[in-house]
Amino acid sequence: QVQLVESGGGLVQAGGSLRLSCAPSRRFLNNYAIAWFRQVPGKEREFVASIRWSGGSTDYANSVKGRFTISRDNAKTMVYLQMNSLKPEDTAVYYCAGRSIIKTTYDYWGQGTQVTVSS
Repeated sequence: QVQLVESGGGLVQAGGSLRLSCAPSRRFLNNYAIAWFRQVPGKEREFVASIRWSGGSTDYANSVKGRFTISRDNAKTMVYLQMNSLKPEDTAVYYCAGRSIIKTTYDYWGQGTQVTVSS
């Protein structure tokens, strides 16, 4: 079991930056991947970025490549999503999610944090 707590959302103007944080409850995550998803009301949840805890390999949605960076801090057991050059279409509730690397679906989800980008 892994509990995930997000923080760092807020209101920002277009072109600005925000950093989201995700705190997993479990310290030893070598066999896990952590990801960020986002969801707009009335739409399906959308993959944003992921990182494998062991090795740090990352993956990004095309819509955020070059603007967002996912990273992890082993010492603090934290995952971050640095979001730069934000656009109004990035407005959504952002969720942190976790899965075992032997699975393809994310089993663990945080409560979400709202990001609003004004034009």
